[in-house]
Amino acid sequence: MTHVIDEIVAADVRNGEPLGRGQRYDFVIVGGGPNALGIAAYLSKWGFSVCILEARPEVGGGAENFEPLPGYSCDPHASFFYGGAGPGPEQLELGKYGFRLSNTTDGISIRPDGLAQVGQDAWYKGRKLDVAEMVSMLGFDKPGPKAFLEFLDALAPHMQDLLRSIYWTPPYDERWRTTPGEQPWAKILRDAYDGFDERLLADISWYEWLTELEIPDPMKCGMLIGAWGNGPHPFWSGMAIPAFTVLQLMMTTGAAPVGGMHSLAHALARCALAHGTRIFVNSPVSEIIVEDGAAKGVRVADASVLQEKTVWANLGVIMNTHVRQLPGLVGEQHLASDFVQRVADTSLRGGSLYVANMIASEFPEFKDAPGAFDGKETPTSWVLNASTENLMELMRDVHTFRTHPTDIDHYAGVWFIGHAAHDKTRLRSGDAYIFDMNLQVPAPEDHRDGPDAVNRASDEILANVKELVRRYAPNMTEDKWIGCYVNTPHDSEFRNMGFVGGNWMGMRESQDEWWARKPLPELARYRTPIDGLYLCNQTSHPGGLCLIAVPYNLMHILHEDYDEVSKTEPDWWYPSPWHVTDEEGGTA
Repeated sequence: MTHVIDEIVAADVRNGEPLGRGQRYDFVIVGGGPNALGIAAYLSKWGFSVCILEARPEVGGGAENFEPLPGYSCDPHASFFYGGAGPGPEQLELGKYGFRLSNTTDGISIRPDGLAQVGQDAWYKGRKLDVAEMVSMLGFDKPGPKAFLEFLDALAPHMQDLLRSIYWTPPYDERWRTTPGEQPWAKILRDAYDGFDERLLADISWYEWLTELEIPDPMKCGMLIGAWGNGPHPFWSGMAIPAFTVLQLMMTTGAAPVGGMHSLAHALARCALAHGTRIFVNSPVSEIIVEDGAAKGVRVADASVLQEKTVWANLGVIMNTHVRQLPGLVGEQHLASDFVQRVADTSLRGGSLYVANMIASEFPEFKDAPGAFDGKETPTSWVLNASTENLMELMRDVHTFRTHPTDIDHYAGVWFIGHAAHDKTRLRSGDAYIFDMNLQVPAPEDHRDGPDAVNRASDEILANVKELVRRYAPNMTEDKWIGCYVNTPHDSEFRNMGFVGGNWMGMRESQDEWWARKPLPELARYRTPIDGLYLCNQTSHPGGLCLIAVPYNLMHILHEDYDEVSKTEPDWWYPSPWHVTDEEGGTA
């Protein structure tokens, strides 16, 4: 990405134009993560002048890659593209700007006693099972599991509508007093399945629902850790539907960007640049200028590349930074004191990810699933120690004891993503495999032993992970590891200003910080108490995951707030059919 920006900088220098001097833009965007690039692409394609100011040397934020060794591209943060069910790739024509997807392969989950699940329907315990044995072992001949399969089957034709009604639609305003049962997605669920359990709209947790359905391990553990790792906490009240749908996001897309997640950032940036967006890196914003209660522009730090330190906005300023940075950027004098305190109190206690990018000379040969992938691609992902009982102990470590796991048996539901399985551009051909290992640990600010505790224990954690791999794949001896490159939550916070607390979802994913309360009820529709200042980052609904959803949803709000937007609606734009405007909701 930097070479594209360098060309723009060079052109400015050749033309004798001082960078940023005297410039005004319709919209100024603070930060250059994927959501910033997405909203810039939307606005500039719509016809507005847009400027992005990014503090780091390159744009991309959490959708970045790094190359620890020449020819090996790894992910410190995002690994999957979850936006396949949304309108973004089509509306922004990302294919024109180099965005390509590669189909993913099956996954494998193995529980401690050796039962392994490969894909959706192949089960092993040292040998392949016949169909009758598989049904008996899974319990799918019982009422609960059978009902779950019927629910999935009935919902399949409606899945895109369900996902768009949740993720690609601005949330309702809580002041409208609509209940969960009145939301569009609730109607879709009821219409799709006659036996829909109404408790899913209220306080039941994902764990409680799966337990009542008698879903067995390793499937149950895989679905629990899949929800936790992607945001919605499986043990917290009201998270059943968010947990269920976040797993469907992965399955619906079923593909990964060729070249890694940064290729999504590249495509969004190319789209924005093609339509006139100006992007400046090494340009940290030190202040959002507020006059008469409205955002008028920004000031950049003295050390930035811009000669003129003030950049003005004709229409609005958009924050692509963590919501906790809002008071400091606008000045607490412009905000109510109770609001400032509630922003500071937003919780990061959903847990954070310890990520190890591991390069090996061999692929793990799982002794409990011999021949599972003979003649096929290697699995895209695998979960080891898939035990719900052990997973509960890991959650106790993280949330109650507020520490990283020290007992190797508490390394439960440890999941790996193998990019070599579906994207050959990520490594030198034929001589190695790349694994992306994820383990839940406390957010740095919540760890009982201090914010750098996980960093101090990193060697021990990595040794335990390698030992766990050897339990299931004895061929993975120490000499098979070419290199292991760790990104702790503390590292994530250092690498990305928006990753406060190292929490890539931006905050705890629980009922009190979800949907129309994310990040706070009055901020859920992306507006702030400052006129003309909007949020557009992972702390906004629906959060992280590189969905291109926050930019799409924000365009609905800008459409309501600005005649300049609503009166120039282009042919390529189509809004969510489930969006309810403020006027329709009664809070205009």
